[in-house]
Amino acid sequence: MHRFDASLPQLVQDMFETMQANDGVGLAAPQIGLSLRLFVVEGMERETNTPFKLAMANPEIVNGVNVRRAARVVVKGQDIHGKPLRVSAHGYYAWALQHEIDHLNGVLYLDHLDHPEDLREIHEDNAVEEKVSVEKKK
Repeated sequence: MHRFDASLPQLVQDMFETMQANDGVGLAAPQIGLSLRLFVVEGMERETNTPFKLAMANPEIVNGVNVRRAARVVVKGQDIHGKPLRVSAHGYYAWALQHEIDHLNGVLYLDHLDHPEDLREIHEDNAVEEKVSVEKKK
């Protein structure tokens, strides 16, 4: 993102409202058809019971442990006014940040699965159905 104009705070507010209306934890701009490096996240850190809420543009993970999902990350980017922003996160908050950055980088949840053929469909009543046919991106 290069433009940090007066329309950005409203876009961020709209993204938070869309995310909340769908019981989400995060939402990346590409998920709503916008080609912007922007995401919002909101939730409760499970380990410390601390709330978090963040909107970030142009995020980059600058530090993390080399595991499937880093338990702790440092992410730098810009706030909605274009000012530099650096966030340290751990636990669920770290997971949410990495997940939203994946959306911005075109990485799907399925790309993280070792065996996507084992993915099963879960219905609203939590009943697990037969395996869902998916193909992992090469």
